[in-house]
Amino acid sequence: MKRNHTMMQFFEWHVEADGKHWQRLTELVPKLKQIGIDALWIPPVTKGQSPDDTGYGVYDLYDLGEFDQKGAVRTKYGTKNELLNVMAACLKHGLSVYVDLVMNHKAGADETELFKVVEVNPNNRNEVISKPFDIKGWTKFTFQGRGDRYSAFKWNFEHFNGTDYDASRNKTGIYRILGKNKQWNGNVDDEFGNYDYLMFANIDYDNPAVREEMIRWGKWLIDTLQCNGFRLDAIKHINHDFIREFAVEMIKKSGQDFYIVGEFWKPDLKACQKFLEAVNYKIDLFDVALHYKLHRASLAGSDFDLSTIFKDTLVGTHPLNSVTFVDNHDSQPNGALESWVEDWFKQIAYALVLLRKDGYPCVFYGDYYGIGGEKPVKGKQDKIDPLLYARYEKAYGDQQDYFDHPNTIGWVRLGTPEIRNSGLAVVISNGKDGKKRMRVSQNRAGEIWTDLTGNRNDSIRIDQNGWAEFPVNGRSVSVWALNG
Repeated sequence: MKRNHTMMQFFEWHVEADGKHWQRLTELVPKLKQIGIDALWIPPVTKGQSPDDTGYGVYDLYDLGEFDQKGAVRTKYGTKNELLNVMAACLKHGLSVYVDLVMNHKAGADETELFKVVEVNPNNRNEVISKPFDIKGWTKFTFQGRGDRYSAFKWNFEHFNGTDYDASRNKTGIYRILGKNKQWNGNVDDEFGNYDYLMFANIDYDNPAVREEMIRWGKWLIDTLQCNGFRLDAIKHINHDFIREFAVEMIKKSGQDFYIVGEFWKPDLKACQKFLEAVNYKIDLFDVALHYKLHRASLAGSDFDLSTIFKDTLVGTHPLNSVTFVDNHDSQPNGALESWVEDWFKQIAYALVLLRKDGYPCVFYGDYYGIGGEKPVKGKQDKIDPLLYARYEKAYGDQQDYFDHPNTIGWVRLGTPEIRNSGLAVVISNGKDGKKRMRVSQNRAGEIWTDLTGNRNDSIRIDQNGWAEFPVNGRSVSVWALNG
């Protein structure tokens, strides 16, 4: 029987910009495998607009830390050779690698160009608020450090449909580029009228040459890194037809096991469902709705009804297409989408993500190892490790929920004969000390179970009918299971 799969997002926004991230990961790969991580979501591997760029200000898609461009040969995370070493280490230890792709925009252009635009209302990008006029925009990418190696494609204003800076006037705004068949792309999120434009020079997927080049690049990346999948950034801003086309081509290239998950940052469940339909379920989505519920629950304390925690979430309606997570680089403190789950609730949140049968859980580097920057946050490895152990060794078999109280909920996993001593009982309280009477099956009668989290030191005997009363401390979680 296959063991449970668990992903880790192996970066946070403030990872040190010393070019040694790939080296650190290479050293940690055996340990990650040991604790039950079998897939890694790594940050953008492509050259950013500076050596400190996280990779989301993407400059050259074909420079993986190989060419002297934008101030360094390396990226923020290291050189291409060090990246290839990471890939080899992961392959050796049986870890899949999902590479973060930034395909919405480009940054750090080499030259300005003169072209016509109209300015649009930032709050309604369909509303033009100027007559056509000329601007100097940073839209010409010549890649002098790389030349034509790997690709001779050179980007100019014809390959974009919007930008946010006029160098001739030193003025910012949202400028839609004019030209034949130039509009905002359709089939994008409808916030602000049309949310095609997000930042920097916005890639125009109505341009056939652009679509062809981006698909060619995706295939080149698979060949170069031998990766197992992609994480697609900012897909609500990209023509959904292209996302479907891209996914189909990548799966055709690598096989049905090639995994793709997208960041469709919208808590509206219906919008997520509509997107999945639009891409014909070729990719999974991060469960943003669940993340925001975890965040609200952590702020509300006992005023939050825990029995509703999975209501109106993607994992609740589309469990096979949902990547569940607690926090990530955008939701972390001072992040672009700050919505940090409070510390007291963090272990509870990870139990809700890691120990249930539905969803593909992702552990955040910042939660596990800590967050840097001006206001560092300590990692919670000691809180997450017991849950990773429970997921790998215990969380198998049928699931039965006891979501019958607003402040104390529980569930059991009945285990499976293929994994010795598997099965567990989880109890969570967001209020006072509590307990939950639950049945773990009659064949467990007489067993002595303990709390794997260490939050409680007592032990529980399963009665002759397979029932037991499982206690939990206030504002805490306990994971009861047979030792060994």
